[in-house]
Amino acid sequence: MNFILSDFNNHQKFLPLSFTKSIADFRAGILTIKEKWEFFLKQKVSIYTQDYLQEKYNLKIDKENIIINSQIIPNHDLVEDIINLKNSCLVKNGNIIAYACLGDLDSIPETKIEFKGDILIINSNTDIFTLNSELIKQDFEIITKTRKSQKLSPTNTVFGNYPIFVEDNCFVECASFNTNEGPIYIGKNSKIMEGSNIRGPFAICENSEIKMGAKIYGATTIGPNCKVGGEINNSVFFAYSNKAHDGFLGNAVIGEWCNIGADSNNSNLKNNYAIVKLWDYEKEKFLSTGLQFCGLIMGDHSKCAINTMFNTGTVIGVSANIFGAGFPRNFIPSFSWGGHAGLSVYKTQTAFEVMEKVMKRRNLELTEADKRIFKHIFDITAKYRRF
Repeated sequence: MNFILSDFNNHQKFLPLSFTKSIADFRAGILTIKEKWEFFLKQKVSIYTQDYLQEKYNLKIDKENIIINSQIIPNHDLVEDIINLKNSCLVKNGNIIAYACLGDLDSIPETKIEFKGDILIINSNTDIFTLNSELIKQDFEIITKTRKSQKLSPTNTVFGNYPIFVEDNCFVECASFNTNEGPIYIGKNSKIMEGSNIRGPFAICENSEIKMGAKIYGATTIGPNCKVGGEINNSVFFAYSNKAHDGFLGNAVIGEWCNIGADSNNSNLKNNYAIVKLWDYEKEKFLSTGLQFCGLIMGDHSKCAINTMFNTGTVIGVSANIFGAGFPRNFIPSFSWGGHAGLSVYKTQTAFEVMEKVMKRRNLELTEADKRIFKHIFDITAKYRRF
């Protein structure tokens, strides 16, 4: 059977993170949603997403296909029911989980089957950090089952009830690990430097680094090829992003190729302890998150200078460059340049030059397909840049 993860026209709900990728590529826990499904299905899956993003993904269509909602987190019972679908649609409380189809990927069968088990759904960008504790625990179990961890150096201190798992070729010295509230996963080729204090549930993925003296609280995920330091609480880094110096980041989601300057901080709690509002691209206004703790959502390739201060509930689009004294506004459109003193348009050609330099440092290339995607994002977000 051919399995396809679909964004189900929910792209708008997850902007700015979904400007540059399918929801299936979101990291939630240790793995991306796509990686979770491939583990459970024991085969590769393809992705069906927005037209302008589709060239980034090789969509495979067979005579018989099963379309799966990208927002759904897999489990064994759910996967068993999905595999057995025949010309029907699996639902839960009105939400489409998956459906079997012939040919037309948008043709949803009329026959509905109610899934009787429990499901976990990523319904918003804030769910990425609010559900991260549970998702790290789930991923830890499937990644480490029947496998043996590498030994930690005796220079480290480990205590708590949950396990710690270390992959091959890691440098971990003179650090403290508290697993009382969740497991700790240390990915291949990662580095945790001296004096770091880490509380689970926590994951650092392959080729990432934690700088000396870092203080990291659960539930936090550091995606592949990231460098982090300072104080971090309940945050998720997708990949290739840096917060290498002192400063606080809490209840946040950081996309790919982002950089947070030294001594930058975000507020994650309002002074009056009120529920936090976030900019909603779908409704084009600020809406309540229902959360008392909510910090920063930062889209791909955005950056801030040293000593930047972010208000509670700040949303930053794609390829924004933020600098200057004072608090910048709590919604910064894509391709913006500036800060509290004012914003101007960050031209695509200049942005591309920076992207190329940044990616070249990791031996990667900004492709023509990438440029077409970013130009499209620039065009569709122009209405927000009325500076």
